[in-house]
Amino acid sequence: MNSIKSVPARVLSRRGGHSLEAEREQFDKSQAISISKAINTQEAPVKEKHARRIILGTHHEKGAFTFWSYAIGLPLPSSAILSWKFCHVLHKVLRDGHPNVLQDCQRYRSNIRETGDLWGHLHDRYGQLVNIYTRLLLTKISFHVKHPEFPPGLEVSDEVLEKTAGTDVNNIFQLTVELFDYLDCELKLSESVFRQLNTSMAVSQMSAVQCRLAPLIQVIQDCSHLYHYSVKLMFKLHSCLPADTLQGHRDRFHEQFRSLKNFFKKASDMLYFKRLIQIPRLPESPPNFLRASALAEHVKPVVVIPEEAPEDEEPENLIEISTTSTTEPQITSDLFEQTFGPPNGVWDDRDAQIESLKKEVETLRAEMEKIKLEAQRYITQLKAQVNSLEGEVEEQRKQKQKALVDNEQLRDELERLQRAKEDSDRSQRLCAEAEKKANATEIRYTKLKEKHSELINTHAELLRKNADTAKQLTVTQQSQEEVARVKEQLAFQVEQVKREAEMKLEDQSVQMEQLRQELDARRDELEQVQRSLSHAKQAGVELSAQLDALHAEKEVLRRSVSEKECELLSTRGLVQEKELQLSQEADKATREIRELQGRLLEKSNQEQSLQQKLLDEQFGILQETVREAQAILTDALAKLDDPLHLRCTSSPDYLLSRAQAALESTDALEKGHAQCCGAGGGSGPLCTPGRRHHRQRQRHGTPGPHRPR
Repeated sequence: MNSIKSVPARVLSRRGGHSLEAEREQFDKSQAISISKAINTQEAPVKEKHARRIILGTHHEKGAFTFWSYAIGLPLPSSAILSWKFCHVLHKVLRDGHPNVLQDCQRYRSNIRETGDLWGHLHDRYGQLVNIYTRLLLTKISFHVKHPEFPPGLEVSDEVLEKTAGTDVNNIFQLTVELFDYLDCELKLSESVFRQLNTSMAVSQMSAVQCRLAPLIQVIQDCSHLYHYSVKLMFKLHSCLPADTLQGHRDRFHEQFRSLKNFFKKASDMLYFKRLIQIPRLPESPPNFLRASALAEHVKPVVVIPEEAPEDEEPENLIEISTTSTTEPQITSDLFEQTFGPPNGVWDDRDAQIESLKKEVETLRAEMEKIKLEAQRYITQLKAQVNSLEGEVEEQRKQKQKALVDNEQLRDELERLQRAKEDSDRSQRLCAEAEKKANATEIRYTKLKEKHSELINTHAELLRKNADTAKQLTVTQQSQEEVARVKEQLAFQVEQVKREAEMKLEDQSVQMEQLRQELDARRDELEQVQRSLSHAKQAGVELSAQLDALHAEKEVLRRSVSEKECELLSTRGLVQEKELQLSQEADKATREIRELQGRLLEKSNQEQSLQQKLLDEQFGILQETVREAQAILTDALAKLDDPLHLRCTSSPDYLLSRAQAALESTDALEKGHAQCCGAGGGSGPLCTPGRRHHRQRQRHGTPGPHRPR
């Protein structure tokens, strides 16, 4: 029993499944036929009825799955016209299809991009248009995916636009840029289409031309909305940001305004668009965003699509209804009356009706003539009124132009005043900076004065040190004078020796002993002289150390002078008068410093040369005195040890010869010392020819004149 009861339910379920499958097959078949008829290789515009069926199919299945399943199989790379029509149909589906179409198209972005890139690399007229159209479609998909508040049809209220823009200036700025990019893609497609039409001198009633112009209907619809939203956002941006920051936005909007106005003008002049779309008119000049009240003057451009179908297309019912059964009896009854006349009792009345109708026609004709005359009179009056209104409009246009010119002049005057104010502010800032720099230069000038006084003090100290060195030089000269006095004492002692030799010729041995004692004393004196010379050398070393210290101080002073010169050079460019004064004082200071440096160098060089000469002469004198003393001692010892000398008896002539040699040597020593100390021209020959002759005789052992004992 249970199986018997369940049979009808199963049968019903199978019937329902078969009906759904049949509907699906019928839907797929109708969609395939519509897609194949809409997207083909014929150079003719897409028929509206096929595109309407595709759009209704997206609403039926709530998406574009079926459309894309058939569109992927189309041979788009084989024909540019086929790709162009595909882009047109896709544009219409995006605008008027189900909202889920956008997500389905997002999945096939790569296919759209590949088609555009393929035809962009080929030099084909339709191929270039396909490349631009695919870029527009990709931009459209990206924009509406990013901003779902805007439907693909771009129809939103001002409240939704305000809510989408928000209050963040960065979001408004970014949304405005994206709308500009969107509008650029739309205008680029229209410009490319018109450029090809201008080159071919085409007529808008040709099918090939209409194939290119058909997608511009959707472009016009998009551009009207994008223009309105751009104006709204630009006014909002100018209320939040300064005008200079948005100069680039204004320039870009003005370019788009000119392009869009040119596009609408060209399209409205074409007969093809006049019967399909009502194109709005844009104002003569773009909105003035610098004036907030200009927003109230903005009128939203509205595009109107006529509801009636075009004349060349036959209206086609989506649901076929058979009406032959109702029309056939009426047609047969009319033919019967025309052939055999009306039924009995009606023919006589018809003649009277004809006569009355003729009279009515005559009266109506008279009335029509009267109406025509009145209409003509009204037309002339209206034309006069139109002419007067056009004159008033022209006057208002001139006044408006004059007002615009006055406004521009006032704006220029305002900008000039603003620039003058900015210049005055800048000059005030520069004056304040100059005062600060002047104060800084005065402070530097006082510091420079202080350092100059320090430099003068250091110069005075150097002069004092120079005086000390001069005193030390006088001390060394005194030591030299002491050496001279010692030499004089030696000369005096030599004189005494001469007198003693004259007085004591007989006591030669005693004299020799005395001479030995004197020689020992002289050795001691020579040692004392050597010690004094060593002390003088030590004093010279101390002088050299002091000179080195002076050199170091001189370098420090030179560095400080160079630093002061740099500071003077840095302060010259700020204040001219003070620069001149400081430069003069700096020149004087540098000249004095250079003179002092030159004097110091000359004095140091003179001191070094004098010290070197003094040391050399002292050393030479010491060497000569030592040599002379050694020669005298060796001569005396040789005479003592010489047996011939012991046997000889000295004569006065011999004594005189010996005294003469001693006198010559002392004279030569005095002359050399005088040349060293007085003239400073060199040590001179301390060893005179007479002394050399005496030495030679001593070396050869030739005695002087003597008498045998």
